[in-house]
Amino acid sequence: MKDGCSLLILFKFNDSDLKLPMAIVTLLTDSGERDHYVASIRAKILSVNPGLRIEDISHSIDEGDISRAAFVLRSVFRDFPKGTVHLIGVDAVAASEEGYIAAALEDHFFVGPDNGIFTLLSDKPVTNTVSLNTPVTIRSTFPERDILAPAAAKLAGGVALADLGRLLPGPRRLTQRLLKVTPQSILGYVLHIDGQGNLITNISREAFDQVCAGRSFSIRFGRERADRIQTYYHQSEPGDCFALFNSLNLLEVGIYRGNGSRLLGLGPDSPVNILFEP
Repeated sequence: MKDGCSLLILFKFNDSDLKLPMAIVTLLTDSGERDHYVASIRAKILSVNPGLRIEDISHSIDEGDISRAAFVLRSVFRDFPKGTVHLIGVDAVAASEEGYIAAALEDHFFVGPDNGIFTLLSDKPVTNTVSLNTPVTIRSTFPERDILAPAAAKLAGGVALADLGRLLPGPRRLTQRLLKVTPQSILGYVLHIDGQGNLITNISREAFDQVCAGRSFSIRFGRERADRIQTYYHQSEPGDCFALFNSLNLLEVGIYRGNGSRLLGLGPDSPVNILFEP
């Protein structure tokens, strides 16, 4: 550029040049994959708002298994962008008497049956709960499509939570069993069994570290025991038991290259006990 001269560059933007994040709705149901149900839920969401992105979390939850559904959603919802809407279609038909709600939690939105699952998703409180059954009660044999899908699509499209229904004091509450912690032991239980038969417990790395303080320990589960915590699964030989803290920082036990749940005879709510040296 020569002295005394200036250079003016003009840029022209088209609306299409500005790519805004696409709003996301996730689906978690006990509908399975064999029938048309999931496709119908997706179709209803898109008929209300064709610009949404729909992501499947799981449709393989056992029918009415609120505990497993809560574990799966609690494990993954924070990985989605803030503002994501999560549709919970587990035990939805059976929950018709309790009603259907929408709520905010940790900068995410949730719609689902008021069967207690909302209070199992986080240690933080659910906020701004509204009923989806007002002003006119909707009766449906397919509430995931007829009640929850439109509400999820509207939320993802920018409709305020308060505009979806009547404000409620909060969702129905369910509680899970808590850890029993003493200076000599931690008693937990199996929260979830994954697809490989590994047993995920409610014993957190934080709780273990606080009690362990460098002491020797023994982990008892079923008729087996482990005296060390591994970093990786493959540090055990095939067929041997393992214990490690997984990506959720929860203690996981099982049999490497084997179905630990079946071979050990353990399932949800089975006790797992850690004993520490004095």
